[in-house]
Amino acid sequence: MDFGKKAIFLTNMENGLELNLQEVTNVKPENMLTIQTYGPILTHPYGEIMRSIIIAMEQYNVEDIFVVGKSENSTASVHLQRQLDSMKDGIQTLDYVFKNCIPKFPFDTVGEWLNGEGNASEQIEKSVSIIRHHLFVPSYVKVRGLMVNHHEGKYAIDEVPSKEWIESK
Repeated sequence: MDFGKKAIFLTNMENGLELNLQEVTNVKPENMLTIQTYGPILTHPYGEIMRSIIIAMEQYNVEDIFVVGKSENSTASVHLQRQLDSMKDGIQTLDYVFKNCIPKFPFDTVGEWLNGEGNASEQIEKSVSIIRHHLFVPSYVKVRGLMVNHHEGKYAIDEVPSKEWIESK
């Protein structure tokens, strides 16, 4: 990687990953542009997160984009579950609307969407695919997925293989 080029990191809302990501990707801290979300999940190619990626990519001459997720899904919490319980009637109504009226909703239920349920590796793959195939992302921009595993106080970061990449070999 050219050390003068910037890289975008779409990461979870977890602090302390920057040093590990720098080591794994060889990106200097001053070249890291981080977009933090509750889970690196792109549900729509023209949503706000994708808009941020496109603008940052163009503004800072980005050639690498990393979608970084965690092996364990810790987005859901006791507080979130209490909020979901208090919004039960509204959520049931939205579930009905999304199931019967808006077929492009990418999850089965609103609760699933809010909790970020699903296989983390598959979520990263889907997000990588959305970015890689987006009309406004040039073909020279490399898009990769990384999985963070936290075990015994240490982080391990592994690349998530893309099914498209595997199939093209």
